[in-house]
Amino acid sequence: MLLFRILALFLATAAAVLLGFYAVTGQAHYKRWGLVIVKWTVIAALVFFAVLFLERLA
Repeated sequence: MLLFRILALFLATAAAVLLGFYAVTGQAHYKRWGLVIVKWTVIAALVFFAVLFLERLA
């Protein structure tokens, strides 16, 4: 559980930094990487909540 929390926090921070770089510089590759990381953050969050749900069922 701690691993998922750390991973989600790290991914969210990385996405925020990259999207901030995009806002400052306007370079499209920062936006592209930021959105890819946001996608993986959402996937990590869904896995985290699925594990919580499965623990409740057991």
